[in-house]
Amino acid sequence: MSTTNEALRQWVENTAALTRPDNIHWCDGSEQEYNSLIDLMLKRGDLIRLNDSTYPDCYLHRSDPTDVARVEHLTFVCPQSKDDAGTNNNWMAPDEAHRKMDGLFEGCMHGRTMYVIPYCMGPIDSPYARCGVEITDSPYVVANMKLMTRMGTAALRRIERENSFVRGLHSTGDLSPERRFIMHFPEELLIQSIGSGYGGNALLGKKCHALRIASWQARHEGWLAEHMLIVEVESPQGERHYLAAAFPSACGKTNLAMLIPPASMPGWKVRTLGDDIAWLHLDGDGRLRAINPESGFFGVAPGTNQETNRNAFEMIRHDTIFTNVAVTANNEPWWEGKDEERPAIDWQGRPWDKAQGPAAHPNSRFTVAARQNPGYSPLTDDPAGVPISAIIFGGRRRELAPLVYEAKSWRHGVLVGASVASETTAAATGAVGVTRRDPMAMKPFCGYNFGDYWQHWLSFGDRSKNLPKVFHVNWFRKGSNGEFLWPGFGDNLRVLRWIIDRCAGRAIARETPIGYLPRPEDLDLEGLEIAPAVIDSLLTVDKGSWRDEMTAIAGYFGELGSRVPAELLEEHKRVVKTLA
Repeated sequence: MSTTNEALRQWVENTAALTRPDNIHWCDGSEQEYNSLIDLMLKRGDLIRLNDSTYPDCYLHRSDPTDVARVEHLTFVCPQSKDDAGTNNNWMAPDEAHRKMDGLFEGCMHGRTMYVIPYCMGPIDSPYARCGVEITDSPYVVANMKLMTRMGTAALRRIERENSFVRGLHSTGDLSPERRFIMHFPEELLIQSIGSGYGGNALLGKKCHALRIASWQARHEGWLAEHMLIVEVESPQGERHYLAAAFPSACGKTNLAMLIPPASMPGWKVRTLGDDIAWLHLDGDGRLRAINPESGFFGVAPGTNQETNRNAFEMIRHDTIFTNVAVTANNEPWWEGKDEERPAIDWQGRPWDKAQGPAAHPNSRFTVAARQNPGYSPLTDDPAGVPISAIIFGGRRRELAPLVYEAKSWRHGVLVGASVASETTAAATGAVGVTRRDPMAMKPFCGYNFGDYWQHWLSFGDRSKNLPKVFHVNWFRKGSNGEFLWPGFGDNLRVLRWIIDRCAGRAIARETPIGYLPRPEDLDLEGLEIAPAVIDSLLTVDKGSWRDEMTAIAGYFGELGSRVPAELLEEHKRVVKTLA
């Protein structure tokens, strides 16, 4: 198979001349192709077949011990102007970056097969979807892209019709950390990645395309590419609302996307449209409609179990690729928090020894098709996307942020998103309570200057009077004893219900300097054993603490230079004035 698209054909030929593969394979995305790649990797030892009785068609991949996570310090955004990249990105001049990468790619695929992967991010017939082509020498990447994207012949036909696609060139190279780089050339719609086989560095349709390059595209084309889950909430009366939410890591993003209603809220249903990325476009009525550009999950395994996320746990019991998990004596995948069974072999293939660290790597992963999720929403495949009622930001704050509050306007909502922060935990950093800003949860993923990004967000306020309401949530507030005040998990639906009722004009709120908060009686607490004093604490706004917070936000904005929008600074001053 080849292509009728001259630009694509020429790029493939030029890449082959540079990398010198032994063979070229154009991927068609078929099940037969996927199975043949699995067989190839089993024969080569790149995959290990897991217990086929308890985990049918599941496989384990072990990556190089130096190649187990995204490498932000080796990830660059390379527009012509350094200011366009912003201080939120590592920048390299594009000419320098091209010279460096061309030298690294020279002959790197000799002795290997070069795979050409046409893929579509989003439903194949959606006007909101965008296509790309990844060239790689890794069959592991091809198999994962099959699960994560709409990959193959249908995507190629769309590329040939539209003559538009993002180019992505990847090679594992020699896996040397000294020769490992991920380069983004947004003005060329080009990604180049070498020296890594890890998902976030190698599956170029994911963070590289769907966020860094897509955010650049979105700014120029008038939409938003965001690090957000999309969830469908249906009331007992059959009313459905769609929510998009952005949280930094370790703030319960996947758990919220796959929320299971508590038994005390009968009749409520929650379905997952996406757990990681949302593309939002204005429709003809000025509403933001969202699609999930992905068609699978690339999730963190540790901590996933029946209690924390039953849907995720059930969906990875078959047809799943695991990466860097441990294995039991019964040849089943294992990770910390999974169950009480003991691992036999750790993630590096060694006999398990607790003294050598965790049995599964803390960033061990599973790749699985979204349709396997018991809470899967068929609307994930709807070309029209879903209308978003509310955008929710959140972070991990012990004392400052209340359980939930609503922004007073779109402009205020942009300020709320731009100042998102989370406090680190002792396990992660050795110090508790270090506040890290992660605007819109996009700090590692925004493909251009944060100031321009916020200006783009603000521009929607001039383009539509029908935008979603904006909220902030905090599941992690603690009492004086250090215990969490809110139960979280399924009970977070109680907060979502108030958010939905606010969007529908049904719920009452009280005004505070930071936004609109529910009164205790406005929350559905039926069947929840929680003391009135605890609810009061969860809904408390301490003006002194918030004055300190606004000072810290002003300092953060000051670090980002002159492109921070004046409109955002004015909104910040308005909030400060109300806190006086």
